[in-house]
Amino acid sequence: MSPSLVPRYVRRFSVTLFSCVALLAFGPCLGQSEVVVVRAQASKVVEELRLSGTLTTERRAGLSPRVDGLVAEVLVDAGDKVSAGDAVLKLDATLAMAVQRRVDAEAAQAQASRNEAKRRVDEARKLVPQQTLPKTELEARIAALELAEAALAAAQASAREQDELVQRHVLKAPFEGVITAKHAEAGEWVARGTAVLDLVSLDAVRLDVQAPQEIFSALRDDTPVQLIPDTLPDTVLDARITARVPVGGGSGARTFLVRVVASEPSAALFPGTSATARFSLAGSGASAVQLPRDVLLRHPDGGYSVFVVETNGKQSVASRRKVSVGRDSNGLVEIVAGVKADESVVTRGNEALRDGDTVRVVAPQG
Repeated sequence: MSPSLVPRYVRRFSVTLFSCVALLAFGPCLGQSEVVVVRAQASKVVEELRLSGTLTTERRAGLSPRVDGLVAEVLVDAGDKVSAGDAVLKLDATLAMAVQRRVDAEAAQAQASRNEAKRRVDEARKLVPQQTLPKTELEARIAALELAEAALAAAQASAREQDELVQRHVLKAPFEGVITAKHAEAGEWVARGTAVLDLVSLDAVRLDVQAPQEIFSALRDDTPVQLIPDTLPDTVLDARITARVPVGGGSGARTFLVRVVASEPSAALFPGTSATARFSLAGSGASAVQLPRDVLLRHPDGGYSVFVVETNGKQSVASRRKVSVGRDSNGLVEIVAGVKADESVVTRGNEALRDGDTVRVVAPQG
């Protein structure tokens, strides 16, 4: 049969059936797209500032012995952790200990002499009233006692001095930390003032950064700040500003020192490595709409648009809006114009939408 002889209603039915099959292949016949929306919220604008620097420690010392001597034993090595007061190096104290024994003996001899002088004075004081001993003898014995007491004091001072010299042959850690370098071995002769070990404290690691002059004035001691070690970029530590130096570094860069310290000690912070300080600066105080980056659709000309879900009778319709964007921080984008607070903006399913499409919201967010 010629197509021209096919009844008109049959051809119309065929066209309608094909259209429905096409819709079934590419989507529901109702033409609704399922979307996820987020409610636009107005919040105070917060500007984020990131400054990088090198982690340092408040306490770093090159340990040196307090007397000259031959190294007898090095008790630590690089990488060892020590506590305050731990012995880290010993010098040969054989000669010093020999001298100590001699002065201790001299102190004991002086003590005995003083005791004898004291006994003779006590004896004289009993005999003088009985007139069996002249008074001049008592005075002589008192003078001898004073000389013996002075000699005892000198001997005891020498003993304490020598005891201190013996103790100085043992080098102790002045604070808790980690040995970062060893510069001497057993058998070496070292002199006072020569660093034999390097000790670094890990308790108070700090980050010094240089803030531009236009930012420095906005920083306060209570400005929220976080530390991010570059060795562990996923680690974010709460921190605080401990110093702001209002004097430029003199290099002509017009930057000023800001010192940041983690609120709690962390094993993620290593002196000598780099880190980033993230400051949260309050803006002008005005509120702005902030939305997730996923709502944005980029245009070939570099502009942006979003789909806003509007109610048209009993239907929800996607309306395309051109928007102007502002700051981008923490996964949120500031929408300067194009979206108002409390409007529902499509965050998923917006790639295939067209202006005016009917949509069904499956999971509203926010």
